[in-house]
Amino acid sequence: MGMHVHVADHPLISHKLSLLRDQSTPSPVFRALTSELVTLLAYEATRHIRVEDREIVTPVTTMTGKKLAKPRPVVVPILRAGLGMLEGMVQLLPSAEVGFLGMVRNEETLQPSVYAERLPENLADRQCFILDPMLATGGSLLQAINFVFDKGATEVTAVCLLAAPEGLAAIEKATQGRDVSIVLGALDEKLNDRGFIVPGLGDAGDRLYGTVGQFTET
Repeated sequence: MGMHVHVADHPLISHKLSLLRDQSTPSPVFRALTSELVTLLAYEATRHIRVEDREIVTPVTTMTGKKLAKPRPVVVPILRAGLGMLEGMVQLLPSAEVGFLGMVRNEETLQPSVYAERLPENLADRQCFILDPMLATGGSLLQAINFVFDKGATEVTAVCLLAAPEGLAAIEKATQGRDVSIVLGALDEKLNDRGFIVPGLGDAGDRLYGTVGQFTET
């Protein structure tokens, strides 16, 4: 039990992540790179996915192979930026069920809360994969993790492109005794005073979907 963190230290991941961080990378390229990166991270994130035996016939003989176990895994992107990670994940897990969580931050308390959700009613015995590009303070990811645990999940894996040490520490402290794994493209240096990851890549949602004007930290 407890939290397990895996930083996917692979040359292809480092290469794609560097392109992703570059402020001159335009939205369409940023989206394509995110998809490719998530598929590589999904490979690591699904290392402990449950499988069961399946009898198959090869051109030579019969044998016992493997197939993904029932119930199907559930993939949950956090809106809006997590949506940019969905395609890369389902490419590797086409049979997964997809849910959605919309998170909004209260301007006064700065606490995130769920404003929209589309999830199976009961997540008991389901392996859940939460997609959130940036683990900064950890607030929204923690809310999402608690939300799926409250629906009966017993095992949650979060897939993030980048994380700050502060956010990781906050999640670890708040999820003690629960089965939580976090798979990262990279663990960055710190959060700045505006809650942005340094060196980071800016606002993932803005860079995925493009906004009016250039990216600015607000």
